[in-house]
Amino acid sequence: MDNYDVIVRQGQIVLKDTVVTGDIAIKNGLIEKVHSSIKEKAVSEVDAQGLHVFPGGIDVHAHFSEPGREHWEGFETGAAMMAAGGITTYFDMPLNGIPSTITVEALEEKAARGRQKSAVDFGLWGGLVPGNENELEALAKAGVIGFKAFMSPTGNKEFERSNDAVLFEGMQKIAPTGRLLALHSESAAIVNGLEKQYKGQTDAASFTGSRPEEAEIEAVNRAISYAKVTNCPLHFVHISTAEAVENIQKAKQEGLDVTLETCPHYLLFTEETLAEKGAEAKCAPPLRSKAQQRKLIQALLDGNIDMISSDHSPCPGDMKDTNDMFAAWGGISGGQYTFLAVLELAAAYDIPLPRIAEWLAAAPAERFGLAGSKGEIKEGNDADLVLVDMNKRYTVTKENMYMKNKHSAYEGRTFSASIEQTILRGRTVFPIQEQPEAESGKWIKLQ
Repeated sequence: MDNYDVIVRQGQIVLKDTVVTGDIAIKNGLIEKVHSSIKEKAVSEVDAQGLHVFPGGIDVHAHFSEPGREHWEGFETGAAMMAAGGITTYFDMPLNGIPSTITVEALEEKAARGRQKSAVDFGLWGGLVPGNENELEALAKAGVIGFKAFMSPTGNKEFERSNDAVLFEGMQKIAPTGRLLALHSESAAIVNGLEKQYKGQTDAASFTGSRPEEAEIEAVNRAISYAKVTNCPLHFVHISTAEAVENIQKAKQEGLDVTLETCPHYLLFTEETLAEKGAEAKCAPPLRSKAQQRKLIQALLDGNIDMISSDHSPCPGDMKDTNDMFAAWGGISGGQYTFLAVLELAAAYDIPLPRIAEWLAAAPAERFGLAGSKGEIKEGNDADLVLVDMNKRYTVTKENMYMKNKHSAYEGRTFSASIEQTILRGRTVFPIQEQPEAESGKWIKLQ
């Protein structure tokens, strides 16, 4: 009689503080045993010799566009892309879909679609926008992972930015719910003022100049001031400057409940990439200088950045098919490459692999209340695993992209490692089977 459902055999298992060679036994979707050698049998076995086994990645910042804009990205293609990139849980942002996730009704509609189509687990962000302040408590009770607001223009009429009054009132209402507020932090005053100054310009340098580092730093400082008054927990998304990291860390040391993420594109690409690749590399905040990138990487190495998320922001190809950097859609399609990008940094800077697992899994799990089930390879946790060949190079091509629209700033890049297999609660979700079983993703609701 088989003792387990699955045993992953003799992989290099990336644990919280070390890497060990051993076996992982899985039963009923959970990790039942981690041991140097498990003698019992299983219904199926996975040979992981020569591979590293990481906990499944948790990407807390992804933009799928269902319902309403499935032709940009939907749950089916987006989740398949995440699985191909070693991500077993993602959190979908509240904008870009129609309707935006700013009411309980919209939340439940989106959740129903995700349950039907997502191959991996997912959480859903709610939104803070002008006019929905009285919806926040109900959204929290309905299970949103947190709330998202913009301090700068969104370019999306369905999801407008929160001015100072809306932001402050929203933070007052969010604080007692136990959820946190995620902020896109760029100063509207600076961005709007500089866009007028650059009117008529279309080049990469002008776009970058219209959203300077100071726009991020000022907005971060303002949000911290509001949080000190309201006691609202904050999570700063896609931070691109070391100065903003320093200010957030200072607030944390003063007792503020605050975390931050950066994204792989700020760690791998620079403003020169925007000039070279054009609109595919346009995002907001924009890619920074090489000098700023070096400082951001050092902040990461120093332990001052909590986690790394993709900010996967897809769109149809024609929205990038322009030389006008102001008119092009702002967002990088990169959810499939977060794990590989961070492993690239590990190789370049000799970063211990448990730190990679912390940035991509443990820290997100801890921050968002999932540490009792996800984020770490340990007995009792969900059997969410990623098998990585650290010596097999992987070149990004249109043919191996899993997102709906096959274009990305990462196209042509060769990584030093490859994702070989992704397992969600004991089931292989990548590579995709020829005759896949029923979709397995669950909606993760915070209570």
